[in-house]
Amino acid sequence: MNNRNKPFPDQQGFTKQDILWALGIWSVILSLSPVIAFYVLMVN
Repeated sequence: MNNRNKPFPDQQGFTKQDILWALGIWSVILSLSPVIAFYVLMVN
């Protein structure tokens, strides 16, 4: 039996979807952080 074609491997590290989720979340956080910092500095 070939073990590579299982749709859900038994926690063998990160899947491609996990990496895409992490990259998407970090890109949103890093792109919004200067906007939030600028807003906080202008309001205060």
